[in-house]
Amino acid sequence: MSLTLTVRSESWPIAGRFTIARGSRTEARVVVAELSDGTRTGRGECVPYARYGETVEGVEAAISAMAGMLGAGLTRPALQDMMPPGAARNALDCAFWDLEARQTGHSVAELAGLPAPAPAVTAYTISLGTPEEMAEKAREASRRPLLKIKLGAEGDPARIRAVSAAAPDCALIVDANEGWTAETLGENLAACRAAGVQLVEQPLPAAADHALEGIDSPIPLCADESVHTREGLADLRSRYAAVNIKLDKTGGLTEALALADEADRLDFAIMIGCMVGTSLAMAPAFLLTSRARFVDLDGPLLLARDRPGGLTYDDRLAYPPGRDFWG
Repeated sequence: MSLTLTVRSESWPIAGRFTIARGSRTEARVVVAELSDGTRTGRGECVPYARYGETVEGVEAAISAMAGMLGAGLTRPALQDMMPPGAARNALDCAFWDLEARQTGHSVAELAGLPAPAPAVTAYTISLGTPEEMAEKAREASRRPLLKIKLGAEGDPARIRAVSAAAPDCALIVDANEGWTAETLGENLAACRAAGVQLVEQPLPAAADHALEGIDSPIPLCADESVHTREGLADLRSRYAAVNIKLDKTGGLTEALALADEADRLDFAIMIGCMVGTSLAMAPAFLLTSRARFVDLDGPLLLARDRPGGLTYDDRLAYPPGRDFWG
């Protein structure tokens, strides 16, 4: 089937400032791919990430370069071999799924053999800042059941103590974004344990996480930057207890489903995560929430505004969008 491709980039203002160990942002820049068969159109959104060598311009160009093959009948299964994992393939893969749902009248959940998405508890992210700033943000969000605390800088024990004291009834997970070292690992994990933290994401740089080999961590560790696809997942089993599946890393829902299957086989706990993007990026990932121990799909909550008709949130749950929005 010949398909017509449309690609565009968009900027979405963040509510305030989003800060992690690698820096701060005030806007989310996303790329949207649309595939049309002349009657129906499927959409997919990705968030290019500099940590993986991606730029908005580069991702737009990589997607646009597929126009000829899409016009010649490229399929979603064939796409997996034609593009590497990453943001560009994610946008196209999700657009394929959305288009197929509109063509067949079956939801993407039905097409993928998944249960219909149901409301799920999602983490809410507290950006990296001073202990006082983070405590205040945690206090403001303390009606939410699960907070994700960004760490990865000097003084992290004080930060996690301040957050725990400010939101004592919230479950806490921590994301160090590769910001700790083998030397600071023990002190930081001990502080997290004392605060009741349930999971720590990516404490060490991906290139240095061999230092986690066989350690007796007091808290389950979750691979994020260290895992993108199924390839090499088995080698991480002696370092991590969980994996964070993000569609911008896997290159779309197709590989994310396969990665979840492999994670289950290897007895990893699953976390479903996201970059900071709109509901169009969250909707495909939402299909995996039923398989996840932790859900972190708060991207739209961090924006000043979202796409109409997307995910909705209350103080506890995230609710999937309707099928007219995606899938």
